[in-house]
Amino acid sequence: MRRLASRSLRAIGIAAVAAVGIVALMRAHPAAQPAAAPAPPAATNVQHGKAVYDVRCIECHGATGQGDGPSAAYLMPRPRDFTAGKYKIRSTETGSVPTDDDLIATVRRGIYGSAMPGWDRILPDGDIADVVQYVKTLSPQFAQPPRAVRPSTATPSSPESIARGQQVYDRLQCAKCHGTDGRGAGAVATAFEDDWRQPLAAANLTEPWTFHGGASARDVYLRFRTGMMGTPMPSFADAASDAEMWDLANYVVSLARKPVWSMTADEVTAFYAQQDAEARANPIKRGEHLVDTLNCVLCHSPIDEKKRMLPGMRLAGGLRFRIEPFGEFPTGNLTSDKDTGLGNWSDDEIKRCITKGTTKDGVRLLPYPMDWASFSNMKPSDLDAIVAYLRTVPPVVNRVPKPRYTFLPMYLWGKFNMLILGGDPPITIYTGNAGTRGAR
Repeated sequence: MRRLASRSLRAIGIAAVAAVGIVALMRAHPAAQPAAAPAPPAATNVQHGKAVYDVRCIECHGATGQGDGPSAAYLMPRPRDFTAGKYKIRSTETGSVPTDDDLIATVRRGIYGSAMPGWDRILPDGDIADVVQYVKTLSPQFAQPPRAVRPSTATPSSPESIARGQQVYDRLQCAKCHGTDGRGAGAVATAFEDDWRQPLAAANLTEPWTFHGGASARDVYLRFRTGMMGTPMPSFADAASDAEMWDLANYVVSLARKPVWSMTADEVTAFYAQQDAEARANPIKRGEHLVDTLNCVLCHSPIDEKKRMLPGMRLAGGLRFRIEPFGEFPTGNLTSDKDTGLGNWSDDEIKRCITKGTTKDGVRLLPYPMDWASFSNMKPSDLDAIVAYLRTVPPVVNRVPKPRYTFLPMYLWGKFNMLILGGDPPITIYTGNAGTRGAR
């Protein structure tokens, strides 16, 4: 087990605020036209692109571009695996790599509804172009030229086009994934995985600002025409005509609800009341949302030397913090295992730990990293939802040791140094699992 980082309390606080601030839119088709094979990029451009990648992209996409960076396990959707050459946002046929313009546009604007930011105001155009050339070297798929689609003339949106689009929506059975209302009502499939067996969510078609590839009718049409490679979203090129896909795009665009930032005060009140009612109707889904939003997985999952979550240890605890001058505090196992997790805890015991920092056996936790002081203000319905979700987390056997407190004289000296002398004691986070996985 190695020391990963040592930070002061003040630095941790600043980082937490920053993290919250950070914290993630034809029966016969025109023939696809292969683009001319591009000239090989200059070696200096690729080298410079790698330098940009190493500074800006490794955290999510990993050193080798496999989508396994330190932050990857905490994100949904997961970062793209560049080595596979499968890209969702393209103007090219299914099975084809994207064009350079596709990749540059994605880097510039980001991926809406995800953790991928837009870099257009951060990186100069030359850096963006060079990092795209480097990313292309990570997959042998780019040895073949992209096969660009040639969209037909767009159908202007109109009541007639929208009505036809709704019929296409029904015929293609889009409601099986997106619901009859575009936001999941009556959906048959509610859990999805990508080609790497990572979790995905179906797009909420009433919130176009979350559409990964953009919200215009043309953007939506291209998703139907090209599909989203690596995901369950197929191309409908063989199932619908271009005219039908334009109508379908117009129908999807028409489903957009008013965003909160455009609502009146009364509309906002009604909207949140509706959300509360939906949360009460599905507490497990609400609890999963809260656990993800509160980033419980960040502390309750051990990591390796590259800050990547240890495989199979999501929410299994064992991440060890040393907080001066108080002691060492390994995080608890939140899975449903009955011996080493929460399986034998009562609902009230779980809620007491969340809101008062007192464990089942009476151990009192510090208010950091377990921020029970803040969680004490949570609504009872949200606490019930968190408990309901944690009951569904698959069990992982990982016996985590109890906290170890600093020897009293050292503790008193540390408090004196902190409170009287103005010292800023460090917090150290260790890699590896402090628990004993598999032990009973």
